[in-house]
Amino acid sequence: MVARRRKRVARDSAEGIPNPPGYAAIRIKFSEKQQTCHYLYMKEHRVREGTKSSWPQKRTLFVLNVPPYCTEECLSRLLSPCGPVQSVELQGKPELAESLKEPKSKIFHPKPVSGFQVAYVVFQKPSGVSAALALKGPLLVSTESHPVKTGIHKWISDYAESVLDPEALQVEVDTFMEAYDKKIAEEEAKAKEEEGVPDDEGWVKVTRRGRRPVLPRTEAASLRVLEREKRKRARKELLNFYAWQHRETKMEHLAQLRKKFEEDKQRIELMRAQRKFRPY
Repeated sequence: MVARRRKRVARDSAEGIPNPPGYAAIRIKFSEKQQTCHYLYMKEHRVREGTKSSWPQKRTLFVLNVPPYCTEECLSRLLSPCGPVQSVELQGKPELAESLKEPKSKIFHPKPVSGFQVAYVVFQKPSGVSAALALKGPLLVSTESHPVKTGIHKWISDYAESVLDPEALQVEVDTFMEAYDKKIAEEEAKAKEEEGVPDDEGWVKVTRRGRRPVLPRTEAASLRVLEREKRKRARKELLNFYAWQHRETKMEHLAQLRKKFEEDKQRIELMRAQRKFRPY
């Protein structure tokens, strides 16, 4: 296997194909009119022993340097002569081996990645990977039977695809909410089982559950609690119970009257200055 890989690298280097170590370079062209070639770098997807991966071993092809105009359908069509293709997925960067792949939604999908991408191509048989690594180029992305839309035609197609079907949208939302409710119910059941049960070392996990329900941590709930405490303190406070409280209340009342008197004088002076009719 190693000797065969070295021979392939030496042959590609002799032909002038830029081939990184461990990858096979496959030439592709957008159409027959294009003179220059683009290179896809492929290798068999492998992970370390004991590491979980969301892609099946020995049947997954890892592809680098995928151009923006090469879609999942185009990549599946280019590699279909090597064997039946089970699935093709494009990503902005390689995913970690330990990360679990969530099911991809047809409606609620993230923003498409602009620029070059990586691809994971899963064949139905392991022989498809070895056949893809031995491909001879150049492969045509856009043909007469399978043209790739560009320019204004691509914009019109993208806009038409952005208009969602209400029925399909409702089905997607219902499916998501059912899965979410199921997940929340499982978490609550698990927390209820663990409540008050000591672990191996004798520690008891303190949860937010209790006999009294916890108030929601929202701004409206906090304001209601503060207003309730303010009214409670006002009922307990005794106004004008002591002589100094009575004296301070009178002084504050006189200060407010003086302030209002000065404001009224200023308002009257302003009205006199703005008066247009002056009899004297």
